[in-house]
Amino acid sequence: MRLSMLSARLAPATIVLAMLAGCTATDTAVPPPSPDQAAAPGPARSGCGSPVETGPLPEWARAGFTGDARIPHVMGDRGAILGVLFGHPLAVSRLDGISNKVLWVAKTTPQYGDLVIDAKLAGSTVSVQRRVLGGPGPSIIDLPEPGCWHLTLTWPDHTDNMDLIYR
Repeated sequence: MRLSMLSARLAPATIVLAMLAGCTATDTAVPPPSPDQAAAPGPARSGCGSPVETGPLPEWARAGFTGDARIPHVMGDRGAILGVLFGHPLAVSRLDGISNKVLWVAKTTPQYGDLVIDAKLAGSTVSVQRRVLGGPGPSIIDLPEPGCWHLTLTWPDHTDNMDLIYR
């Protein structure tokens, strides 16, 4: 008796699953992703600001570092670039003598050309542009106002985005 009641309860679910199994996606030609699109994305954001990671740097970003390379860093949304934050937390006015030093590390070796950073302050019309000569590498990135800055980073054949919070 119990077995027949269980079968009666499971029958509708079995029918739905059988119907779904017959559904398939249509074949559509999808172009291969560009190198930036194929890169693993950075951690998901929650609100303003890309997550500042404090664990070890990814293997591809460790050149010049020793040990487990634990230092604050932010991954681009597409995973194509990483900013190592030597001046964490970043600040508009630094009284501690530390600069807003950011080491930009591209996941793939870029062609020679500048890294252009277009920065826009969230909720305002304030925008600035910074340039790192020669492409991703060491820089001092000072921004004029505190808040959440949306960065678009462009270097030869690549673009990525991230948010940085300045105090």
